Amino acid sequence: MTVDTTITLKVEPLTKEAFQPFGDVIDKEASDYFMINNGSTRRYHRMADVDVADNGGAPIISIFQATPLTYPLHIQMMERHPLGSQAFVPLLGRPYLIVVAEKGEDLQPQALRAFLSNGRQGVNYHKGVWHHPVLALQPDDQFLIVDRAGEGNNCDEVYFDELTKVILSLDNLPKVD
Repeated sequence: MTVDTTITLKVEPLTKEAFQPFGDVIDKEASDYFMINNGSTRRYHRMADVDVADNGGAPIISIFQATPLTYPLHIQMMERHPLGSQAFVPLLGRPYLIVVAEKGEDLQPQALRAFLSNGRQGVNYHKGVWHHPVLALQPDDQFLIVDRAGEGNNCDEVYFDELTKVILSLDNLPKVD
């Protein structure tokens, strides 16, 4: 006998501590800095490490322009990049959603976690971390992406079976500032 399973994700505020198993939060408000350029500039140094050198990979910078999906969202797939990290930095200051699971070969829908960025926080997914493609909340949102170019397959996708429903709702979003 098969049983339908519905999992409703609880959206958490994005913090460095909560996101640590999945990667880095790129957030100047939660980072130290030092002064450069004769004291005219604060440098928030090494907020994330770019890890793309496997198989001769090289770092690249791109811009994604994203459209919101329909909510509540039935999450049917996740992806990972086994050869490199991938960073998303919001360019327009708009909140957006993040869905992740720890790296591993056997992704379980129950392991998914959801976060809400305040729009000034970016994320750097560590190599191999499962994540949903970008989840904009407003039309034409834009993100600066730092990831890998090079030889080898750097995108694995997994699809959940039809009996498993993972739901991401905009109800009860945490307050972010």
